Order: sequence, then C-alpha cells, then structure tokens
Amino acid sequence: MIQDSKRYLPPEAVSRISRLEIQARNVVEGFLNGLHRSPYFGQSIEFVQHREYVTGDDIRKIDWKVWSKTDKFYIKQFEEETNQRTTLLVDVSESMTYSSHGVSKLDYACQLASALTYLLIKQQDAVGLTTFDDGIRDMLPFRSKKNHLHDVIRTLVMAEPQSQKTGIYPMLRRTAEQRVRRGLVVLISDLFCDRQELFKGLKLLRLRGHDVMLFHILDPQEVDFDFNGTTKFEGMENAGELICDPRGLRADYLKAMEEFLAEIRRFCAGHVVDYRSIVTTEHLDAILAHYLKHRVGMRKN
Repeated sequence: MIQDSKRYLPPEAVSRISRLEIQARNVVEGFLNGLHRSPYFGQSIEFVQHREYVTGDDIRKIDWKVWSKTDKFYIKQFEEETNQRTTLLVDVSESMTYSSHGVSKLDYACQLASALTYLLIKQQDAVGLTTFDDGIRDMLPFRSKKNHLHDVIRTLVMAEPQSQKTGIYPMLRRTAEQRVRRGLVVLISDLFCDRQELFKGLKLLRLRGHDVMLFHILDPQEVDFDFNGTTKFEGMENAGELICDPRGLRADYLKAMEEFLAEIRRFCAGHVVDYRSIVTTEHLDAILAHYLKHRVGMRKN
C-alpha cells in the first residue's frame, strides 16, 4: 500500500500519511490503556422501524401492507445484528487552514478524524468519510477493515481547499439522502458557514433518525482574541480585510463570539445534537473520552 502511494503521491504527502497513522495509533492506544477497561462494545442490535420512502430507495423494501392501509409508501428497516456505521464529515474549506500557533484547524480536524477512524475500526465499526468545502470534495464508502484507516488518512491528507466558501446544507442534505440506514454522523468543522443552512441540515439528519455529533474546531485566538498593536486582519472565505487596534475591538468581539457559541449550543440542545467545541491546543484524549461517553449513552437509550 505504501509502495503504491509513493507512485502517485508527493513524498511530503506520504510522510504526512505515515505520521498521521502513527499518531492515530499512539493517541488511541495510549488513551485506551488509560481507561483500564475494554473499549469494545461488541455487536449492537438495530430495532425494526418504518421510514417514509424517498427517491432512490430500494422498492423491494417497501412495506405493501402499510401502503394498503395508509396509501403511503414506507420502507421496512429490518432488525439485524450489525456494528455501528459512522459517517465522518470533515470541513476542508479555506477558513480551516487558519492557525495562530502552528497547528491549523484543518490539521487538527485531520488528526481527530484519523484517531476516531482508528478507534472505530478497532471496535469493528464501519467508517465512511466525506470531505467538503462549498461542495463535496471526496467520499469514501463504509469500511471496517484495518487498511481502511490508510485510505481515510490519504484522503484527508490530499484534501486541499478548492473554494473560499463553505456550502454546508447541500452536503448535509446529500448525506441524509444517501445514508438510508440510521447511524452516527460526526461533523468536524469551524462552522464558518451560513448558520440557518447549518441548522436546516442538522434538523434533516435528525429527522432521518441519525445520531449526530458536532465537533466545533476553534483556534485559540478565535476564542481569546489576544492580539496586540495595529493589526491587519485578512478575512478568509471572501470576508475582506480590516486594519485596526484589536484591543479596542476585543470586548465586542468576545461578546459576539459568546452569542454565536450560545446560539449553536441552544440549537444543539433543542434538537438532541451532541455539541463539543474544541480549541486546537486541546489534547485528543479529551475528545475521544467525549466520543466514548456519547457512545455509551447511545447504547443505554
């Protein structure tokens, strides 16, 4: 696999893939060793339910008895023993490349997605990946084999922003339409996008029965705004430029940021979306612990 990669990828990309693989393994193994308990949740059982038919569904799964009584098409979702299916949605738009301390939001998102993939595959869960900016840049199908980690990391490493904008709703809608079977959807983004479109897309995923986690990636300076002296701010994603003394703006900026975060939290709390804001200086252990706590909660519900 590595030999094939070297034929098509630049050496620096191969090096980044290898580093991310090693980091994902080290972070997850070290984290699991610290738990002193088994990380394996084993087989989960999906319960039987009906879902309204949407274009593209397999018509062989339509419940004709329900149709005869309601005159509406519903899909039968059978009880089956299977492991969790998790869809990772990773934002690779231009704003994600910002960094004030050497690790960009995109670097951190790739590290987090790699560690989660390693953890999920180790639990024998299937992982699918979508990278996006103003459109979907790449998609990987669900796989649970060990070599899928390498494919996920290679896709993340090769993701380059192709647009200055983030188109969140079309991507979330397509995810909802394609992920027919209920599962866990993990969105990793700085949420530098249209808020109403974000909320609309998250609502759709919840209506389709998906469990949704939102990891909101923030740079330390986006949280603290600790700039000094006259500074030129260059807005990403066509946000323009501003030259100013940031000390005079700090109080208003922090107030606006708190209102922004509060609105996101309120929406997520009201629609049962598991929200976690993350600063890029935060260790991945805390994020993995949050994920596992969420997973245990899913099994109890």
